[in-house]
Amino acid sequence: MQKGITHMALDDSKNSIVAGILRPKTTEPKLRQFPNEAKHLRRFFTRLQGEGPVTSCYEAGPSGYDLYRQLTALGVPCQVMAPALTPRKPGERIKTNRRDAAKLVRLFRAGELTPIRVPDEAQEAVRDLLRCREDVQEDLLRWRHRLLKFLARHGRVYREGRNWTGRHWAWLRGQRFADPVLARTCQEYRFTVEQLLARRAELEREIAAIAEQEPYRTPVGWLRCFRGFDTLGALTVLIEIGDFPRFGHPRALMAYLGLVPSEYSTGEDARRGSITKAGNCHARRVLVEAAWHYRHPPRLGRALTRRTQGQPQAVRAQAWKAQQRLHRRYRHLVGHGKRPPVAVVAVARELVGFLWAALTRAEPVALAA
Repeated sequence: MQKGITHMALDDSKNSIVAGILRPKTTEPKLRQFPNEAKHLRRFFTRLQGEGPVTSCYEAGPSGYDLYRQLTALGVPCQVMAPALTPRKPGERIKTNRRDAAKLVRLFRAGELTPIRVPDEAQEAVRDLLRCREDVQEDLLRWRHRLLKFLARHGRVYREGRNWTGRHWAWLRGQRFADPVLARTCQEYRFTVEQLLARRAELEREIAAIAEQEPYRTPVGWLRCFRGFDTLGALTVLIEIGDFPRFGHPRALMAYLGLVPSEYSTGEDARRGSITKAGNCHARRVLVEAAWHYRHPPRLGRALTRRTQGQPQAVRAQAWKAQQRLHRRYRHLVGHGKRPPVAVVAVARELVGFLWAALTRAEPVALAA
């Protein structure tokens, strides 16, 4: 006769783990704390598995998926839960690791938690590289501002065209200061910007090389058929979402990306607000950036024509249909008084549906787990 399943929830920090344990036929969890080290984790779960089947969970956080991989290697089923979707009582004002572990294990056994998809190590590595490039881009933006503000404070303002063109760079390199301290400051700002540009270019070359390899090459090629997507954006969406067919309907994917309107309705009163912004912010940012391209009338430019060569006819037809539909949608919303950013977010939401259709109906695509 098989014993009942013991449910366990872990609240991990850098130095320790608090485990909330609910054994079969018990209602009050027991709490155990041990160091966050592999040997202590193995010893703890080996002893617990001797009592019967065990299933576990923990909330996604800064610790990543290392704990998940340690537990699955020990043969312990584990789920990583979405912390933003964990039910919380409005009146709770005390938060400790022990309280969190006890609450989490109760919700886990009740089935009130929402698990997330855990990428394999290769996919996580590509995701980290893409996010590294995002960090470099953010740093570059900050240092560009610092350089221009430094020059503006000393009366050096470029007025002959757009910033960061070849002529602007020639102007930047031609700036001279009589004071050696100011000259050194300007040199450091300019050198940092140049260094960040070189780092970004190197990362983008590595990302482009990865996108040419399987299992990414085919779906990235399909996504590049859509206006607003090139290699970087296509690979970002693919890696961040991971497995399009796991969403049975495009609305589920829209909700996962936080592109659906929030709602607070009671009785006959229905109130809808701004988008929820739940889920994956990296993919949502890329989709909104791509949606801005649909302000312009449908057309196949040189670059887009080159990207679509050799791709399946079904995908190209879906991409062209998206151009026509989404441009009409944008014009309709703006014509009825919606601000352009609001209209673009609505276009991004519908764009998700076209991407889902292209990657699931033409030929289902899922990255190897």
